[in-house]
Amino acid sequence: MSDRHLQDLSPTTAAASGDSLLHRLWRRRMLFVAVFSAIMVITIIALRAVPVRYAATGSVIVVEQEPGNANASAVKTGDPADVESQLLILKSPRLMRLALDVPGVRDAAIQDCVARSITTSGCEAAKQDTGLLVDYIAGHYSVGVAGRSRVIDISYASPIPGIAQTMANALTNAFLDDQRVAGATSKEAAAAYLWKQARQLEAELRDADARIQAFRNKATARGQQAPISSERLAGISQQLANAETARADAAARLQEIKGNQARALDSPAAQSNRSIGDLKQQLAAVAAQLASQSNALGPRHPSIRALEQEQASIRERLKVEVAGLIASAQRTFDFRDALVKTLTRQIDAAKSDAVKAEVSKVEVGTAPSDEASIESLARNTEIKRAQYADLYRRASELETERRVWVGSTRLVSLAELPTTPTFPNDIRFIAAGSALALLLASLAVLVVDRLRRQVLPRPERLAHSTPQGDANLAPAFATAAAPAASNAPVGPQLATPVAATVATFAPTTQHIPAFAGSSSELAVVTGAPILARLPVVKRDGSESTIGAILSAQSGTALARSLPLASTDLHYQDALRDLSANLLITGHGKPRKTILVASPSTAEGKTFLTLSLAQHLAAAGRSVLVIECDLGAPKFATALGLRSSLGLPGILRGEAMPGDCVVSTGVANLDAIPAGPVAASADLLRKPLTALLQWAKIYDVVLIDAPSPGLHTDIGPLARQVDGVLLCMRAGRSSIGQAVATSSAVRSAGGELFGIAITVNAADADERRASTVASDAFAEH
Repeated sequence: MSDRHLQDLSPTTAAASGDSLLHRLWRRRMLFVAVFSAIMVITIIALRAVPVRYAATGSVIVVEQEPGNANASAVKTGDPADVESQLLILKSPRLMRLALDVPGVRDAAIQDCVARSITTSGCEAAKQDTGLLVDYIAGHYSVGVAGRSRVIDISYASPIPGIAQTMANALTNAFLDDQRVAGATSKEAAAAYLWKQARQLEAELRDADARIQAFRNKATARGQQAPISSERLAGISQQLANAETARADAAARLQEIKGNQARALDSPAAQSNRSIGDLKQQLAAVAAQLASQSNALGPRHPSIRALEQEQASIRERLKVEVAGLIASAQRTFDFRDALVKTLTRQIDAAKSDAVKAEVSKVEVGTAPSDEASIESLARNTEIKRAQYADLYRRASELETERRVWVGSTRLVSLAELPTTPTFPNDIRFIAAGSALALLLASLAVLVVDRLRRQVLPRPERLAHSTPQGDANLAPAFATAAAPAASNAPVGPQLATPVAATVATFAPTTQHIPAFAGSSSELAVVTGAPILARLPVVKRDGSESTIGAILSAQSGTALARSLPLASTDLHYQDALRDLSANLLITGHGKPRKTILVASPSTAEGKTFLTLSLAQHLAAAGRSVLVIECDLGAPKFATALGLRSSLGLPGILRGEAMPGDCVVSTGVANLDAIPAGPVAASADLLRKPLTALLQWAKIYDVVLIDAPSPGLHTDIGPLARQVDGVLLCMRAGRSSIGQAVATSSAVRSAGGELFGIAITVNAADADERRASTVASDAFAEH
């Protein structure tokens, strides 16, 4: 850049750097006050319009831990009383479903949904689908620990205070019941196992006793068998007679109650029941009061209604007592009947023993007794009796613990009916609105000030502008033949570059937009909008200017520039603006395959393709870059890729697309280079349908178009992609070349959806000279 050019830019740079934020705010104070006031008015309106919310909170406390677990090892060993584990249980969908099963809770949740929603379609769907309702209420429950204690707060927020209380208490009670059931289930399982073992031992003891008794019966004197059997038979017969009498009495009592249930209260069994008698007295007293007050009060009087409700309650209790009396009579009859059956079987067995004893009198005993085996059996039986007693004791203890088990959590308090809304909080709402108003007002001032700087230059800049200086600003990028410090006026021969569409500036002091006509004219003649203006990327200071010029078009230069571009905030902001309009079509459909082309060489096309790909990959998209510049491949050197057949191998049918994809050092970014050696551009005439179809696995596919030339035609590529992005360098590309390229794209059936203007300056001093200068170049 010429010395004269730097001198012309120095006043603007000094003015821009000396213009502080406070000065900008003061200069546009009216805008600041307007935006701030508007936001505050909106905040106050929102404060009054936002529906209020009430939060009801219940509390439980974790008071016990698993036996044998120290406090320090509770989390590691999975202690059920660990606070974190209880929080996870409270937030689980299973517990939410248990809370919804409580009567009235599901209706309250639906009512809360209707109160919150504008439309009721979602609430109607939640009525039918429990999963949707669980997801809905889970988003409004708040479960957390109160400070550093072991108290857990369970809150529910709702526009209706009663619903907030109902939902919070439902989850609290469901959690406590679940804890009790979970603890009792384990004890019940252990008790069931012990009872099973005890029953097995009892069966073994009965069998051993039977064997011992049988041996002793055979070993006793034969003459004594008959009297013993007869005496036993007589005793059992007496017991049977008494049992049959008791069964007949129980059957008569049961039949008396069941025979006329309508008058069961008048039966002798009901009259002898004290609870029924007390209830009948209460019923009579209530009936008397009701009769006395009915003469003076109307049927809808609260006192009459209360007495009627009390009368109905007493009658229901009488029904329950009568049902219990019937059940008790039934159990008594069943017990007597079972006793009769048992004694009948014993009589049959006694009769059989008596017959055997009589038979044994005439038999001659020849079998020797085995006293030793019987004694051993008797000792084992005694040991098993001790084991049975121990099992019975332990099972009884577990059964008792199960019945009194209350769980590892205790109720601190149920939720009370909230009276004060928790949202919105007036002070916090106003404070947040003030902060937002201050931020947006400052941002509006900065944005308007920046737009003003880009559209209307400062008076100082126009005052220092000369025909020679402004003319040199455009040809500085168009040709190297123009003298650096020439004082001669520049003529119309500079009208070919894009930057020269405004030709030269006449000496004037009017506030005329410096370069407003260039961008609009370019967009009009090409029929495509300018999507982004990319500033200069700062060059490494250790590299000389001559070295940068000599290596400007090499892959090595790209390898050095790409890391600098990824850390350049101005360049990344421009890429962000470009990517925002790059992937969405006018119909709202996403573009996945984009061809990056340029009207001539040295436009920064490859650099823009790679830097944009890295930017999209860093944003989380999976990106594939394809190098179609077969005559001058640069991807392998720029990205440090391993050797691959590349795109020529795919077009010749020598390899599949997946075999030619090379992973780069950037996450989410893959590349298909142009191969290790240069290839003929005629290969690009072959269709890329199979490759692009395979590439749909990526979010974005960027294709680096071949360099323009006599034997290069981007038409076949343009009609196979979703859109074409035209890359033009400020102050260098001509409008004629841009029109020719856009016409070729559209003639082939492609879509030219936008233009990106680049400024790839070789001298880093240009960036240090003035940021305003870079903005001026980007306009062209």
